[in-house]
Amino acid sequence: MSCEICSFNNPKSTATAVCIRNRKLLVVKRAEEPKKGKWDFVGGFLNEGETLEEGLRREIKEELGINIDRAELIGNFSGTYTYNGKKIPVVDSAYFVEFSEKPVLDKENSEMAWLSPDEIDIAFESGEKILSKVKKMILSYEETEELVKKLDASAKIEEFNIYTAQLNGYVSRKYDGEKLIGLGWIFPRQTLLRKQAVIEDMIVDENYRGKGYGKEIVLDLIRWAKENGVEIIELTSNPKRIAANELYKKVGFRLHPTNHYLLDLR
Repeated sequence: MSCEICSFNNPKSTATAVCIRNRKLLVVKRAEEPKKGKWDFVGGFLNEGETLEEGLRREIKEELGINIDRAELIGNFSGTYTYNGKKIPVVDSAYFVEFSEKPVLDKENSEMAWLSPDEIDIAFESGEKILSKVKKMILSYEETEELVKKLDASAKIEEFNIYTAQLNGYVSRKYDGEKLIGLGWIFPRQTLLRKQAVIEDMIVDENYRGKGYGKEIVLDLIRWAKENGVEIIELTSNPKRIAANELYKKVGFRLHPTNHYLLDLR
């Protein structure tokens, strides 16, 4: 009896680790074909019965000898993998990962390095798509922390959070040349009644205020919300921030009479 489903050229599942530190990516140089000698992210094909995260953790343990502390899904990326002259379709699930242990390279790869995205000639079609997406998300955590401290002097930003925050929403950024001078973050949430979004971390460097940059950031966040089907946008602002409160009113926000409660679980 012939098996029709056995002849389907279905994609194979792979899991890939993306680690960023100081805006540099951890990559390894392949010691085997295909793509021998090219840079690649750590990862590989899933084994039978594995979930994506289980496969991710196994591959990192095999290639670098370490355990990961956190993993956040970036997205799924299609591509192909050539084996014995045959092109195999793949769906590559990429994760931002964080680890504290010291990696040790295995024999599967010949070299390990932390490189800026522009220095990497990455292996595989899906790897190119992952690299392209990640490049758009890279921010300096030192500059970001410096800005956020203007809102909260005690703030301490983890670089991992800069990237995972973007996965859960949208960050609008303003630059003077290469210097980050302003940003705002919006993230959606679905309630029982409607799709809402919250604006957080709206800040412009004090040396650049009064030039309309704050308004440009807010309007960009509103644009993103409209394009993503958001019905209501929420934000909170310290009453002492006079200029910021006036800006929000000018672009259409109205003060909503409500009690705003916080429960600190730290």
